[in-house]
Amino acid sequence: MEEFGFAILKERHIDYDANDKSIAEYIAENEPTFKLCIECGCCSATCTTGVFTRFSLRELNIFLKRGENDYVGENIRKCMLCGKCQLVCPRGVNTRNVITLARQAFQKTEENAV
Repeated sequence: MEEFGFAILKERHIDYDANDKSIAEYIAENEPTFKLCIECGCCSATCTTGVFTRFSLRELNIFLKRGENDYVGENIRKCMLCGKCQLVCPRGVNTRNVITLARQAFQKTEENAV
């Protein structure tokens, strides 16, 4: 292996194959517009919750697609479902349904764990 003078730190390494993408797959099956999201950030820029808390729908979508569900599970309940994000989305993603489906998926996961 060739050395380039730098290395990726272990804590910054993302193993996409080992991550659990089941929640993102569940959302995509039930809300096809989820696949259209390009993580442009329009949703986060207009988010009322994001003004008062550290909430970013863009960030949550990125983490969901990566299969990094722990962070999403901790923050998904912050959304007030006001729909402002849906109004500004240039790709027409039904963000309210995405959030609702994500909440359902996390609730099912919690129920199965108990």
